[in-house]
Amino acid sequence: MKRETANRPTKWPRARLYELLFVLLFTHQIALSQTPDLPVAPTLASYIDSNSGKKVDELVTLALTNNAELTAMRQEAQAGDALLRQARLRPNPSLEITGARQLGGTDNNVMAQGGLPLELGGRRTARIRIAERELEIRKLAALERERQVAAEVRSKFGEALAAILKLKFTEEMLSIAKENFDLVAAKVAEGRTQPLEQNMESVELNRIRVMRETAEGAVELRMFELRNLVGMNPEAPLKLRGDFTDLLARLVPPQEIATQVALLTRPDIVGARAVERLGEARIEQAKAEGRIDADVMLGYQRMRSGFPLLGIEESTGALLPIESKFHFFTFGVRLNLPVRNRNQGMIAAAQLEAAAARSRREFGELTVRREIASAYARYNRALRAMEIYRVGVRDQAAANLSVVRQTYELGSKTLLDYIAEQRRFIDTESGYIDAQLEAYLALVDILRATYAAELVNK
Repeated sequence: MKRETANRPTKWPRARLYELLFVLLFTHQIALSQTPDLPVAPTLASYIDSNSGKKVDELVTLALTNNAELTAMRQEAQAGDALLRQARLRPNPSLEITGARQLGGTDNNVMAQGGLPLELGGRRTARIRIAERELEIRKLAALERERQVAAEVRSKFGEALAAILKLKFTEEMLSIAKENFDLVAAKVAEGRTQPLEQNMESVELNRIRVMRETAEGAVELRMFELRNLVGMNPEAPLKLRGDFTDLLARLVPPQEIATQVALLTRPDIVGARAVERLGEARIEQAKAEGRIDADVMLGYQRMRSGFPLLGIEESTGALLPIESKFHFFTFGVRLNLPVRNRNQGMIAAAQLEAAAARSRREFGELTVRREIASAYARYNRALRAMEIYRVGVRDQAAANLSVVRQTYELGSKTLLDYIAEQRRFIDTESGYIDAQLEAYLALVDILRATYAAELVNK
Protein backbone atom coordinates (compact mmCIF):
# COMPACT_ATOMS: atom_id res chain seq x y z
CA MET A 1 0.00 0.00 0.00
CA LYS A 2 1.50 3.32 -1.10
CA ARG A 3 1.63 6.29 1.19
CA GLU A 4 0.15 9.53 -0.15
CA THR A 5 2.59 12.30 0.77
CA ALA A 6 2.32 14.69 -2.20
CA ASN A 7 -0.26 17.04 -0.67
CA ARG A 8 0.60 16.48 2.97
CA PRO A 9 1.82 19.76 4.61
CA THR A 10 5.33 19.77 6.00
CA LYS A 11 5.54 19.90 9.76
CA TRP A 12 8.28 22.17 11.14
CA PRO A 13 9.85 21.21 14.42
CA ARG A 14 9.04 23.58 17.24
CA ALA A 15 12.77 24.33 17.84
CA ARG A 16 13.24 25.23 14.16
CA LEU A 17 10.36 27.72 14.32
CA TYR A 18 11.87 29.35 17.40
CA GLU A 19 15.23 29.71 15.64
CA LEU A 20 13.63 31.34 12.58
CA LEU A 21 11.67 33.75 14.75
CA PHE A 22 14.84 34.66 16.68
CA VAL A 23 16.75 35.39 13.45
CA LEU A 24 13.99 37.67 12.16
CA LEU A 25 13.80 39.60 15.41
CA PHE A 26 17.61 39.87 15.62
CA THR A 27 17.85 41.08 12.02
CA HIS A 28 15.21 43.70 12.65
CA GLN A 29 17.09 44.93 15.71
CA ILE A 30 20.34 45.23 13.71
CA ALA A 31 18.56 47.21 11.02
CA LEU A 32 17.25 49.66 13.59
CA SER A 33 20.65 50.00 15.26
CA GLN A 34 22.42 50.69 11.94
CA THR A 35 20.26 53.60 10.88
CA PRO A 36 22.82 56.15 9.58
CA ASP A 37 23.09 59.72 10.64
CA LEU A 38 22.47 62.54 8.22
CA PRO A 39 25.10 62.78 5.45
CA VAL A 40 27.88 65.33 5.66
CA ALA A 41 27.06 68.68 4.11
CA PRO A 42 28.51 69.23 0.64
CA THR A 43 31.91 70.89 0.60
CA LEU A 44 32.31 71.60 -3.11
CA ALA A 45 32.17 75.34 -2.46
CA SER A 46 35.54 75.02 -0.72
CA TYR A 47 37.22 73.80 -3.91
CA ILE A 48 35.43 75.23 -6.93
CA ASP A 49 33.81 78.56 -7.74
CA SER A 50 32.44 79.41 -11.17
CA ASN A 51 32.78 83.16 -10.54
CA SER A 52 35.90 83.89 -8.48
CA GLY A 53 37.86 80.66 -8.90
CA LYS A 54 41.24 80.46 -10.63
CA LYS A 55 41.38 79.32 -14.23
CA VAL A 56 44.21 77.09 -15.36
CA ASP A 57 45.84 79.90 -17.37
CA GLU A 58 45.83 82.13 -14.29
CA LEU A 59 47.48 79.41 -12.22
CA VAL A 60 50.15 78.91 -14.89
CA THR A 61 50.94 82.63 -14.86
CA LEU A 62 51.02 82.59 -11.07
CA ALA A 63 53.37 79.61 -11.05
CA LEU A 64 55.76 81.15 -13.58
CA THR A 65 55.88 84.27 -11.40
CA ASN A 66 56.05 82.80 -7.90
CA ASN A 67 57.76 79.43 -8.33
CA ALA A 68 60.92 79.57 -6.21
CA GLU A 69 62.84 77.16 -8.41
CA LEU A 70 62.16 79.26 -11.50
CA THR A 71 63.23 82.37 -9.61
CA ALA A 72 66.51 80.68 -8.72
CA MET A 73 67.15 79.68 -12.34
CA ARG A 74 66.45 83.23 -13.55
CA GLN A 75 68.93 84.51 -10.98
CA GLU A 76 71.48 82.02 -12.31
CA ALA A 77 70.86 83.45 -15.79
CA GLN A 78 71.53 86.94 -14.43
CA ALA A 79 74.75 85.61 -12.94
CA GLY A 80 75.69 84.35 -16.40
CA ASP A 81 75.14 87.86 -17.76
CA ALA A 82 77.54 89.19 -15.13
CA LEU A 83 80.08 86.53 -16.10
CA LEU A 84 79.81 87.66 -19.72
CA ARG A 85 80.60 91.23 -18.70
CA GLN A 86 83.56 89.90 -16.78
CA ALA A 87 84.79 87.90 -19.77
CA ARG A 88 84.80 91.02 -21.95
CA LEU A 89 87.14 92.87 -19.60
CA ARG A 90 90.78 93.04 -20.57
CA PRO A 91 93.45 91.86 -18.12
CA ASN A 92 94.88 94.34 -15.64
CA PRO A 93 98.42 95.67 -16.08
CA SER A 94 101.04 94.68 -13.55
CA LEU A 95 103.45 96.95 -11.67
CA GLU A 96 106.63 95.81 -9.99
CA ILE A 97 108.77 98.08 -7.78
CA THR A 98 112.13 96.84 -6.54
CA GLY A 99 115.06 98.40 -4.75
CA ALA A 100 118.60 97.47 -3.75
CA ARG A 101 121.19 98.97 -1.38
CA GLN A 102 124.84 98.12 -0.95
CA LEU A 103 125.78 96.67 2.41
CA GLY A 104 128.43 98.86 4.00
CA GLY A 105 128.30 101.31 1.13
CA THR A 106 126.28 104.09 -0.38
CA ASP A 107 125.25 102.52 -3.70
CA ASN A 108 121.49 101.97 -4.19
CA ASN A 109 119.12 101.15 -6.98
CA VAL A 110 115.34 101.69 -7.40
CA MET A 111 113.37 100.28 -10.33
CA ALA A 112 109.67 100.39 -11.27
CA GLN A 113 108.47 98.10 -14.06
CA GLY A 114 105.02 97.55 -15.52
CA GLY A 115 103.64 94.81 -17.74
CA LEU A 116 100.58 94.54 -19.98
CA PRO A 117 99.34 91.10 -21.16
CA LEU A 118 98.55 91.07 -24.88
CA GLU A 119 96.38 87.90 -24.93
CA LEU A 120 97.61 86.76 -28.30
CA GLY A 121 96.19 83.86 -30.27
CA GLY A 122 92.50 84.79 -29.81
CA ARG A 123 92.42 84.15 -26.06
CA ARG A 124 90.02 86.98 -25.27
CA THR A 125 87.68 86.14 -28.16
CA ALA A 126 87.51 82.50 -27.07
CA ARG A 127 86.80 83.50 -23.48
CA ILE A 128 83.95 85.80 -24.53
CA ARG A 129 82.47 83.14 -26.79
CA ILE A 130 82.39 80.61 -23.95
CA ALA A 131 80.69 83.12 -21.63
CA GLU A 132 78.09 83.84 -24.32
CA ARG A 133 77.35 80.15 -24.80
CA GLU A 134 77.07 79.58 -21.04
CA LEU A 135 74.68 82.53 -20.69
CA GLU A 136 72.55 81.15 -23.52
CA ILE A 137 72.46 77.74 -21.84
CA ARG A 138 71.39 79.26 -18.51
CA LYS A 139 68.55 81.19 -20.14
CA LEU A 140 67.39 78.13 -22.08
CA ALA A 141 67.50 76.05 -18.90
CA ALA A 142 65.13 78.56 -17.28
CA LEU A 143 62.80 78.38 -20.30
CA GLU A 144 62.91 74.59 -20.18
CA ARG A 145 61.94 74.63 -16.52
CA GLU A 146 59.10 77.04 -17.36
CA ARG A 147 57.87 74.51 -19.92
CA GLN A 148 57.96 71.71 -17.36
CA VAL A 149 56.30 73.78 -14.61
CA ALA A 150 53.52 74.97 -16.92
CA ALA A 151 52.81 71.38 -17.99
CA GLU A 152 52.86 70.20 -14.37
CA VAL A 153 50.42 72.94 -13.31
CA ARG A 154 48.03 72.15 -16.16
CA SER A 155 48.19 68.41 -15.42
CA LYS A 156 47.67 68.93 -11.71
CA PHE A 157 44.76 71.28 -12.42
CA GLY A 158 43.12 68.52 -14.47
CA GLU A 159 43.71 65.95 -11.74
CA ALA A 160 42.24 68.29 -9.12
CA LEU A 161 39.23 69.05 -11.34
CA ALA A 162 38.61 65.33 -11.93
CA ALA A 163 38.82 64.67 -8.20
CA ILE A 164 36.32 67.48 -7.56
CA LEU A 165 33.92 66.05 -10.16
CA LYS A 166 34.17 62.64 -8.53
CA LEU A 167 33.48 64.22 -5.16
CA LYS A 168 30.45 66.01 -6.60
CA PHE A 169 29.12 62.81 -8.15
CA THR A 170 29.73 60.87 -4.93
CA GLU A 171 27.79 63.44 -2.93
CA GLU A 172 24.91 63.16 -5.40
CA MET A 173 24.93 59.38 -5.04
CA LEU A 174 25.13 59.77 -1.27
CA SER A 175 21.99 61.89 -1.31
CA ILE A 176 20.19 59.28 -3.43
CA ALA A 177 21.39 56.48 -1.15
CA LYS A 178 20.03 58.38 1.86
CA GLU A 179 16.65 58.72 0.16
CA ASN A 180 16.66 55.01 -0.65
CA PHE A 181 17.51 54.15 2.93
CA ASP A 182 14.71 56.34 4.28
CA LEU A 183 12.26 54.74 1.84
CA VAL A 184 13.23 51.19 2.80
CA ALA A 185 13.21 52.10 6.49
CA ALA A 186 9.65 53.39 6.11
CA LYS A 187 8.62 50.15 4.39
CA VAL A 188 10.19 48.11 7.18
CA ALA A 189 8.40 50.21 9.79
CA GLU A 190 5.10 49.58 8.00
CA GLY A 191 5.88 45.88 7.71
CA ARG A 192 5.82 45.86 3.91
CA THR A 193 9.36 44.54 3.53
CA GLN A 194 11.91 42.56 5.44
CA PRO A 195 14.47 44.24 7.77
CA LEU A 196 17.20 42.58 5.72
CA GLU A 197 16.63 45.10 2.94
CA GLN A 198 17.17 47.92 5.40
CA ASN A 199 20.46 46.32 6.39
CA MET A 200 21.48 46.07 2.76
CA GLU A 201 20.64 49.73 2.14
CA SER A 202 22.56 50.68 5.28
CA VAL A 203 25.65 48.87 4.03
CA GLU A 204 25.35 50.53 0.63
CA LEU A 205 24.88 53.96 2.21
CA ASN A 206 27.93 53.56 4.41
CA ARG A 207 29.95 52.28 1.46
CA ILE A 208 29.14 55.44 -0.48
CA ARG A 209 30.08 57.46 2.59
CA VAL A 210 33.48 55.79 2.51
CA MET A 211 33.76 56.64 -1.18
CA ARG A 212 32.97 60.27 -0.41
CA GLU A 213 35.64 60.52 2.29
CA THR A 214 38.17 58.96 -0.06
CA ALA A 215 37.14 61.32 -2.86
CA GLU A 216 37.51 64.40 -0.67
CA GLY A 217 40.90 63.18 0.52
CA ALA A 218 42.01 62.93 -3.11
CA VAL A 219 40.77 66.48 -3.73
CA GLU A 220 42.69 67.83 -0.74
CA LEU A 221 45.87 66.07 -1.85
CA ARG A 222 45.64 67.45 -5.41
CA MET A 223 44.94 70.95 -4.11
CA PHE A 224 47.99 70.83 -1.82
CA GLU A 225 50.16 69.75 -4.74
CA LEU A 226 48.70 72.50 -6.92
CA ARG A 227 49.40 75.13 -4.26
CA ASN A 228 52.99 73.95 -4.05
CA LEU A 229 53.48 74.27 -7.80
CA VAL A 230 52.13 77.83 -7.94
CA GLY A 231 54.13 78.93 -4.90
CA MET A 232 51.26 79.21 -2.40
CA ASN A 233 51.27 78.22 1.25
CA PRO A 234 49.45 74.95 2.04
CA GLU A 235 46.82 76.78 4.09
CA ALA A 236 46.23 79.54 1.51
CA PRO A 237 42.69 79.59 0.05
CA LEU A 238 42.42 78.29 -3.51
CA LYS A 239 39.33 77.63 -5.61
CA LEU A 240 39.26 76.42 -9.18
CA ARG A 241 37.14 77.42 -12.14
CA GLY A 242 36.58 75.53 -15.36
CA ASP A 243 35.42 72.22 -16.80
CA PHE A 244 36.77 69.63 -19.17
CA THR A 245 34.50 70.76 -22.00
CA ASP A 246 36.25 74.13 -22.20
CA LEU A 247 39.69 72.67 -21.49
CA LEU A 248 39.38 70.18 -24.36
CA ALA A 249 38.14 72.79 -26.85
CA ARG A 250 41.68 73.68 -28.01
CA LEU A 251 42.61 72.97 -31.60
CA VAL A 252 45.57 70.66 -32.11
CA PRO A 253 47.90 71.38 -35.07
CA PRO A 254 48.91 68.61 -37.49
CA GLN A 255 51.56 66.31 -36.11
CA GLU A 256 54.16 66.96 -38.84
CA ILE A 257 53.97 70.73 -38.47
CA ALA A 258 54.06 70.48 -34.69
CA THR A 259 57.15 68.27 -34.87
CA GLN A 260 59.02 70.70 -37.11
CA VAL A 261 58.17 73.65 -34.88
CA ALA A 262 59.17 71.75 -31.74
CA LEU A 263 62.57 70.82 -33.18
CA LEU A 264 63.21 74.51 -33.82
CA THR A 265 61.79 76.04 -30.64
CA ARG A 266 61.81 73.56 -27.76
CA PRO A 267 64.19 74.91 -25.09
CA ASP A 268 65.77 71.54 -24.34
CA ILE A 269 66.69 70.95 -28.00
CA VAL A 270 67.84 74.54 -28.51
CA GLY A 271 69.81 74.16 -25.29
CA ALA A 272 71.39 70.95 -26.59
CA ARG A 273 72.53 72.85 -29.68
CA ALA A 274 73.91 75.58 -27.42
CA VAL A 275 75.86 72.97 -25.46
CA GLU A 276 77.21 71.69 -28.76
CA ARG A 277 78.37 75.21 -29.67
CA LEU A 278 79.86 75.54 -26.19
CA GLY A 279 81.95 72.45 -26.89
CA GLU A 280 83.24 74.03 -30.10
CA ALA A 281 84.08 77.24 -28.22
CA ARG A 282 86.02 75.25 -25.63
CA ILE A 283 88.01 73.60 -28.40
CA GLU A 284 88.97 77.03 -29.71
CA GLN A 285 89.86 78.20 -26.21
CA ALA A 286 92.05 75.15 -25.61
CA LYS A 287 93.85 75.79 -28.90
CA ALA A 288 94.27 79.47 -28.08
CA GLU A 289 95.77 78.65 -24.68
CA GLY A 290 98.34 76.47 -26.46
CA ARG A 291 99.62 79.29 -28.67
CA ILE A 292 102.38 81.80 -27.96
CA ASP A 293 101.55 84.70 -25.67
CA ALA A 294 103.41 87.87 -24.73
CA ASP A 295 103.50 90.70 -22.20
CA VAL A 296 104.79 94.19 -23.02
CA MET A 297 107.22 95.42 -20.33
CA LEU A 298 108.02 99.12 -19.60
CA GLY A 299 110.06 100.46 -16.69
CA TYR A 300 112.14 103.18 -15.07
CA GLN A 301 115.38 102.70 -13.10
CA ARG A 302 117.33 105.14 -10.95
CA MET A 303 120.81 104.05 -9.90
CA ARG A 304 123.15 105.82 -7.50
CA SER A 305 126.78 104.66 -7.54
CA GLY A 306 130.14 105.94 -6.25
CA PHE A 307 133.64 105.07 -5.03
CA PRO A 308 135.06 105.15 -1.50
CA LEU A 309 137.36 108.02 -2.45
CA LEU A 310 137.23 111.79 -2.21
CA GLY A 311 137.52 114.13 -5.13
CA ILE A 312 138.37 117.85 -5.30
CA GLU A 313 135.74 120.41 -6.28
CA GLU A 314 137.22 122.50 -9.11
CA SER A 315 135.64 125.76 -8.07
CA THR A 316 136.16 125.59 -4.33
CA GLY A 317 138.82 122.95 -3.93
CA ALA A 318 136.73 121.18 -1.32
CA LEU A 319 136.90 117.44 -0.90
CA LEU A 320 133.72 115.67 -2.04
CA PRO A 321 132.78 111.97 -2.32
CA ILE A 322 132.97 110.53 -5.84
CA GLU A 323 129.38 109.41 -6.81
CA SER A 324 126.81 109.86 -9.57
CA LYS A 325 123.11 109.21 -10.31
CA PHE A 326 121.92 107.40 -13.44
CA HIS A 327 118.35 107.29 -14.90
CA PHE A 328 117.27 104.50 -17.24
CA PHE A 329 114.13 103.83 -19.29
CA THR A 330 113.57 100.09 -19.76
CA PHE A 331 111.35 98.23 -22.19
CA GLY A 332 110.94 94.71 -23.43
CA VAL A 333 108.65 91.81 -24.24
CA ARG A 334 108.11 88.69 -22.15
CA LEU A 335 107.13 85.66 -24.21
CA ASN A 336 105.31 82.52 -23.10
CA LEU A 337 106.64 79.86 -25.43
CA PRO A 338 104.50 76.71 -25.89
CA VAL A 339 107.42 74.38 -26.31
CA ARG A 340 106.57 71.51 -23.97
CA ASN A 341 102.94 72.20 -23.09
CA ARG A 342 100.82 73.07 -26.09
CA ASN A 343 97.57 72.18 -24.26
CA GLN A 344 97.27 68.90 -26.15
CA GLY A 345 95.27 67.20 -23.38
CA MET A 346 92.74 70.02 -23.04
CA ILE A 347 92.23 70.11 -26.80
CA ALA A 348 91.57 66.36 -26.94
CA ALA A 349 89.19 66.53 -23.96
CA ALA A 350 87.28 69.46 -25.50
CA GLN A 351 86.92 67.58 -28.78
CA LEU A 352 85.52 64.53 -27.00
CA GLU A 353 83.09 66.69 -25.01
CA ALA A 354 81.92 68.35 -28.22
CA ALA A 355 81.32 64.93 -29.79
CA ALA A 356 79.36 63.87 -26.70
CA ALA A 357 77.24 67.04 -26.91
CA ARG A 358 76.54 66.29 -30.57
CA SER A 359 75.40 62.77 -29.72
CA ARG A 360 73.14 64.09 -26.95
CA ARG A 361 71.59 66.60 -29.33
CA GLU A 362 70.88 63.90 -31.91
CA PHE A 363 69.34 61.67 -29.25
CA GLY A 364 67.29 64.61 -27.97
CA GLU A 365 65.84 65.19 -31.43
CA LEU A 366 64.82 61.54 -31.64
CA THR A 367 63.26 61.83 -28.19
CA VAL A 368 61.25 64.87 -29.26
CA ARG A 369 59.88 63.02 -32.27
CA ARG A 370 58.97 60.05 -30.08
CA GLU A 371 57.31 62.24 -27.43
CA ILE A 372 55.20 64.05 -30.00
CA ALA A 373 54.16 60.82 -31.73
CA SER A 374 53.25 59.24 -28.39
CA ALA A 375 51.32 62.32 -27.28
CA TYR A 376 49.25 62.42 -30.47
CA ALA A 377 48.52 58.69 -30.32
CA ARG A 378 47.49 58.97 -26.69
CA TYR A 379 45.31 62.00 -27.42
CA ASN A 380 43.48 60.40 -30.35
CA ARG A 381 42.73 57.20 -28.42
CA ALA A 382 41.65 59.11 -25.34
CA LEU A 383 39.26 61.27 -27.36
CA ARG A 384 37.69 58.18 -28.90
CA ALA A 385 37.30 56.51 -25.52
CA MET A 386 35.72 59.64 -24.05
CA GLU A 387 33.31 59.91 -26.97
CA ILE A 388 32.29 56.26 -26.59
CA TYR A 389 31.61 56.88 -22.92
CA ARG A 390 29.60 60.01 -23.70
CA VAL A 391 27.50 58.59 -26.53
CA GLY A 392 27.22 54.88 -25.86
CA VAL A 393 27.72 54.32 -22.14
CA ARG A 394 26.58 57.14 -19.83
CA ASP A 395 23.04 57.68 -21.06
CA GLN A 396 22.39 53.96 -21.38
CA ALA A 397 23.75 53.31 -17.88
CA ALA A 398 21.49 56.01 -16.42
CA ALA A 399 18.49 54.60 -18.29
CA ASN A 400 19.29 51.09 -17.07
CA LEU A 401 19.46 52.29 -13.48
CA SER A 402 16.13 54.09 -13.82
CA VAL A 403 14.45 50.99 -15.28
CA VAL A 404 15.84 48.68 -12.60
CA ARG A 405 14.70 51.09 -9.88
CA GLN A 406 11.16 51.21 -11.29
CA THR A 407 10.99 47.44 -11.61
CA TYR A 408 12.28 47.10 -8.06
CA GLU A 409 9.58 49.44 -6.78
CA LEU A 410 7.01 47.37 -8.68
CA GLY A 411 8.39 44.19 -7.20
CA SER A 412 9.80 42.64 -10.37
CA LYS A 413 13.41 43.10 -9.29
CA THR A 414 15.09 42.56 -5.96
CA LEU A 415 17.03 45.11 -3.97
CA LEU A 416 20.22 43.27 -4.82
CA ASP A 417 19.52 43.84 -8.51
CA TYR A 418 19.07 47.55 -7.92
CA ILE A 419 22.23 47.83 -5.80
CA ALA A 420 24.26 45.97 -8.41
CA GLU A 421 22.97 48.25 -11.17
CA GLN A 422 23.69 51.31 -9.01
CA ARG A 423 27.28 50.17 -8.54
CA ARG A 424 27.66 49.70 -12.28
CA PHE A 425 26.35 53.23 -12.78
CA ILE A 426 28.87 54.59 -10.26
CA ASP A 427 31.67 52.77 -12.04
CA THR A 428 30.46 54.15 -15.36
CA GLU A 429 30.43 57.76 -14.18
CA SER A 430 33.84 57.38 -12.55
CA GLY A 431 35.14 55.86 -15.77
CA TYR A 432 33.77 58.78 -17.79
CA ILE A 433 35.51 61.29 -15.50
CA ASP A 434 38.71 59.29 -15.86
CA ALA A 435 38.28 59.30 -19.65
CA GLN A 436 37.87 63.09 -19.62
CA LEU A 437 40.97 63.43 -17.46
CA GLU A 438 42.97 61.13 -19.73
CA ALA A 439 41.98 63.15 -22.81
CA TYR A 440 42.95 66.39 -21.07
CA LEU A 441 46.28 65.00 -19.85
CA ALA A 442 47.00 63.81 -23.39
CA LEU A 443 46.28 67.32 -24.66
CA VAL A 444 48.65 68.78 -22.05
CA ASP A 445 51.22 66.23 -23.15
CA ILE A 446 50.90 67.52 -26.72
CA LEU A 447 51.29 71.12 -25.56
CA ARG A 448 54.35 70.17 -23.54
CA ALA A 449 55.97 68.05 -26.27
CA THR A 450 55.40 70.63 -29.01
CA TYR A 451 56.15 73.66 -26.79
CA ALA A 452 52.92 75.29 -27.92
CA ALA A 453 52.43 78.97 -27.19
CA GLU A 454 49.30 78.16 -25.17
CA LEU A 455 51.35 76.12 -22.72
CA VAL A 456 53.02 79.13 -21.06
CA ASN A 457 50.37 81.71 -22.04
CA LYS A 458 52.47 83.39 -24.74
